[in-house]
Amino acid sequence: MGRVFVAGSINMDVVATADRHPRVGETVAGKEVLYFPGGKGANQAVAASRLGARTTLIGRLGKDAFGAELRAFLGAQGVDLGSVREADTHSGTAIITVAESDNTIVVIPGSNALVGAEDVSAVPLAKGDVAVSQFEIPLPTIAAFFARAREAGATTVLNPAPAQKMSSELLALVDILVLNETELGFLAGVELSDSDEAARIIDVARRLQARADQTICVTLGRRGVLALAGHEEISVAGRAVKAVDTTGAGDCFVGALAAQLADGTPLRAALTFANAAASISVQRMGAGPSMPTAAEVAAVLQR
Repeated sequence: MGRVFVAGSINMDVVATADRHPRVGETVAGKEVLYFPGGKGANQAVAASRLGARTTLIGRLGKDAFGAELRAFLGAQGVDLGSVREADTHSGTAIITVAESDNTIVVIPGSNALVGAEDVSAVPLAKGDVAVSQFEIPLPTIAAFFARAREAGATTVLNPAPAQKMSSELLALVDILVLNETELGFLAGVELSDSDEAARIIDVARRLQARADQTICVTLGRRGVLALAGHEEISVAGRAVKAVDTTGAGDCFVGALAAQLADGTPLRAALTFANAAASISVQRMGAGPSMPTAAEVAAVLQR
């Protein structure tokens, strides 16, 4: 079985719950404030680790109270933190409002902005491993990480969120691109919405492909998953659940997919497993703490 290496962000999520989101310039009364370990990198690493993959997280934490709490939480989830260094700044923080089962998020990078090429240079990647990253650390660091991964024969998985433009050189280093339809439309320069037909989404994905063997996986929430794997089109049906908090659902999907790929699972089955894992996470509050175990996902898939 291969290992999962995640180079990415580590945040403390400060969550405010309310009956509805405020309009611009408006103040609404909230219900409660909650603190959850988060950050896309940490979430993905926790998801992979809870699902049984040997998982290493590469990143930085601040020398503050949040940093100490985050390190303790991640260690308790079985994530290898040997490559998480301290920085002379505050830890990454996300301010999240949850209302009507949806969320808005403001992310302050803090120590995540200091994750550099030197942080990924000594990672012991090997053939069969899976290298994962997202857009909450500097893009040159991701490029350096993926270049090392491809040289080692590892599979690279990129979740380009929060969406921003990337170079064609970075895109070409990606084996599997995992994104939602909004992010796909942004990167392809095309307007997409959640009402677009599958054929249109696949067509846009095809335009974005940087290599003939590249896989582009589009997560569609309750509508399921579409993937273009080289020339093959794959569709995974959505799962009907009552969502409580969608924060971290995409990260759960990415971590679950990475864990399955590291275990040698074929892509279609890995996507089905990841989709089921994400459907569990949205039924719980918080990002990192909402990630399911392998037994929980297996139980859902047997229904």
